[in-house]
Amino acid sequence: MSEVAVAGGVAQPGLSQVERVVDTYVAPSKTFTDILRSTSWWLPFLLAVVVTLGVGYAIDKQVGFERVVENVIHQSPKQEEQLSGLTPEQRTGQMQKMAVGYRYTTYAFPILILIFSVIGALGLWATFNFGLGAQTTFGQMFCLWMYCSLPKLFSGLLTIVMIYFGGNAEGFDLKNPVGTNLAYYLPDAAPWLKAALGFFDVLGIWTLVLLVLGTSIVAKVSRGKAAAVVVGWWVLMLIVSAASAAAFS
Repeated sequence: MSEVAVAGGVAQPGLSQVERVVDTYVAPSKTFTDILRSTSWWLPFLLAVVVTLGVGYAIDKQVGFERVVENVIHQSPKQEEQLSGLTPEQRTGQMQKMAVGYRYTTYAFPILILIFSVIGALGLWATFNFGLGAQTTFGQMFCLWMYCSLPKLFSGLLTIVMIYFGGNAEGFDLKNPVGTNLAYYLPDAAPWLKAALGFFDVLGIWTLVLLVLGTSIVAKVSRGKAAAVVVGWWVLMLIVSAASAAAFS
């Protein structure tokens, strides 16, 4: 275990990657403070890869991406209308192409995790540094984002359990596979409303709280300012998601 110097010249042991992961759930301030010492983020990413690939495999074998596509189209009136105008052969071909696309995207999701994490961390880093005058680094924000995303692993694990032990392939919703958010309980709501309600997710709010706490420590700002930035970005993404769903569904 590595060491880090603290005030008074007394060296304190740094946290291991496993300790960081555990502390994110039970004592997050310890993990976030340790990020100031080291920005290593490989373990939370590795866990995300394992869980994500597990979800993809479960969907592929137990539900089938053809069924996933049928369910997605059923929830999108515009897509359903477009496909209804095709011949049976054209519709089958289009459905098969979409199923292949969903399969490749699902198994490639670890790459998308990195891309989304870079974008999210960059937005926070720029806001805190240029908006609030903080001195944090992009590496610190990226590492923080990875650890704050750990609660979302429970969504993947619950999805795997649900698929294997209580799943209904005909009703499987790729966007809301488990009941951790409000959208799950309103399957017939308008697409824009489901997109908005999807943000009111127990695990997502947990992540949001961790981001507020973590950014206040890493960026060395008050929790009030950290909350204003993090929640502000959350509200903006909610609006954009709802508007996009209304426009394209």
